[in-house]
Amino acid sequence: MAASSSGAPRLDLWRAHWQDEGDTAFLYRILAARERNAERADLFSRMAEVEEKHLVLWSELLAEHGAPPGVHRPSVRARALAFIGRRFGAKSLLPYLINEEVRDLKGYMSEYRVLPQGKASDASLTLAREEAEHAGRLSEISGASGEPWHRAGAGGFLRNVVYGFNDGLTANFGLVMGVIGADAPANVVLISGIAGLIADSLSMGSSGYLAAKSEREVHEHEIEIEREEIRLMPEVEEEELALLYEAKSVPREAARAAAAQVMAEPERALREMAREELWISDDPGSPMREAWLTGVATAFGALIPILPFFFWDHSAALVASFGISMASHFGVGAARSFFTGRGVFRSGLDMFLVGLGVAVVGYAVGELVSKLL
Repeated sequence: MAASSSGAPRLDLWRAHWQDEGDTAFLYRILAARERNAERADLFSRMAEVEEKHLVLWSELLAEHGAPPGVHRPSVRARALAFIGRRFGAKSLLPYLINEEVRDLKGYMSEYRVLPQGKASDASLTLAREEAEHAGRLSEISGASGEPWHRAGAGGFLRNVVYGFNDGLTANFGLVMGVIGADAPANVVLISGIAGLIADSLSMGSSGYLAAKSEREVHEHEIEIEREEIRLMPEVEEEELALLYEAKSVPREAARAAAAQVMAEPERALREMAREELWISDDPGSPMREAWLTGVATAFGALIPILPFFFWDHSAALVASFGISMASHFGVGAARSFFTGRGVFRSGLDMFLVGLGVAVVGYAVGELVSKLL
């Protein structure tokens, strides 16, 4: 669908779209044959038919420009995914297919914005709408909500604290056990641990800053996409907004009336969709605040393995450091279960074993290095 800077059609890109659409249709056919639920099997079949229409459209456009693509053959990647789909069913391929539909949607929307009016630009808009519908349906099957092309990873205060604390604890515990394995005196262990605390907290703080800055940029980009969707597909966006209101127990007619009223003002509609659909607040958060939060949480986690060395002699501090560090690993693992959805004990045990592995490896490496030196 794209044209080069000289105005000539990008036949290589068109052929790539042709291959992708054919591969996706092939996979939907595989899932339709594998699916035992009749309703889902029918859905996959209808989605395959749409993708096959896309394939024909690309074939016609390529042929019109003297580059007929011939007979479509699934790519090696598509055949490998088909094998997985046959063995493990639709759920094994849903994340891939959603990503493919989202990628195609964004590509078609980008091409529509730069193409001159004509068959190619009309096709881009049509294909973008159909890919959006497919991505939404697949997302529903996978049990998710909202538009998948806008969905971002969960974050927040508690998550940053837990993961920052976990990183500081594990990294500095390994460092301290390595220095202990080298048979260093208590003051060297303490100095090494403090240096590790500072380095890790600065590293994680800067990572938190960059991550928050990138997230803000992503949100700005997603809002621009939503702005374009409101401009190009107002009837679809109005229907989605009405459904969001219905999900909040607003009666159907009232939800539709409210959505129509909001959509009458594009900027208001954009703010509403950003809040209700994209979950982007008016206050996106400060990257510097995220840096401080992550860095301080990391510092607290890194402090735990060296804390006993402030108060006790070498032997007692070593035992205490190992004990409280292992208990903290179990505790932070249990806390992570709130984000991963796994069982509290299993998550805690997993992190306990990670901590134990870090201690053993760190101690062994420290002992080995001391002997070599």
